[in-house]
Amino acid sequence: MDSEKTSIGPNMSDTDTPTGNSAARHNWLTRIWHWLNLLCLVTLLMSGLTIFNAHPRLYWGDSGNVHDHAWAAVASGPDDAYIRIGETIIPSTGFMGHWRDDQGRIQNWAFPSWATIPGYYDLAAGRRWHLFFAWIFSIGLACFMLASLINRHVQRDLHMQRDNWRPAILWRSVKTHAKGQFLHSEGGAIYNPLQKLSYILIIFVALPLMIATGLAMSPQMNAAWPWLPEIFGGRQSARSVHFIIAAALVAFTVLHIALVLVSRPIWLVKAMTIGQKRLSAENKS
Repeated sequence: MDSEKTSIGPNMSDTDTPTGNSAARHNWLTRIWHWLNLLCLVTLLMSGLTIFNAHPRLYWGDSGNVHDHAWAAVASGPDDAYIRIGETIIPSTGFMGHWRDDQGRIQNWAFPSWATIPGYYDLAAGRRWHLFFAWIFSIGLACFMLASLINRHVQRDLHMQRDNWRPAILWRSVKTHAKGQFLHSEGGAIYNPLQKLSYILIIFVALPLMIATGLAMSPQMNAAWPWLPEIFGGRQSARSVHFIIAAALVAFTVLHIALVLVSRPIWLVKAMTIGQKRLSAENKS
């Protein structure tokens, strides 16, 4: 294949619709793990917001309280609320910190009830939800990472080859994604360089860091492994890193969904659910 051509799958150009016999886009284990991850991440996010409501401030270091300076906070007064990041103030009245519940009552929790699990403030329940799904998520991630190394999915599909690091190649991937054209690597490879880099950072960096920082905030783990919070500069630093990565994962998920919607949403959703069946030549668009 010419080095200037790109493909959206094996022997497929970016404008072609898949043809030939029925074939699964992803194997069934990958599909199950994908949707289980979505369930876990949504539940972990919403239950995490319940936990955050108990103390809606973020600090660096080992300790933090209402008298210490927080680098980020959601604050509220009798009639208004705001988000503060560093010295930047962002009004949030009506959405965060000062909002009306479904009965018209003013509430001052940082995040509204529709964004939390449970749908009311209960720190103990929020922690139970969070820890239960954290275990499911962690075990699933560990199994996926191990299986990906054994079946060589990482080496075969996610390995960043030397040419993949070329600025021109990465920039072309950014531009094609911005246009909603998901062009894959030359030679019929499954993922283009931008996708490879994104998946590597999410699966092997961001998600393990979420687990590690979560453990670093646990008093029981602090007693068993006192070195763990020290890696992040203290429990409060671990909490800050935890929320920063959570925000990045939310942004990645929103972008991921947006790119699916502007590309081939029906085809891509089928590929990640029942396994996309390729269209016959006469139905080709």
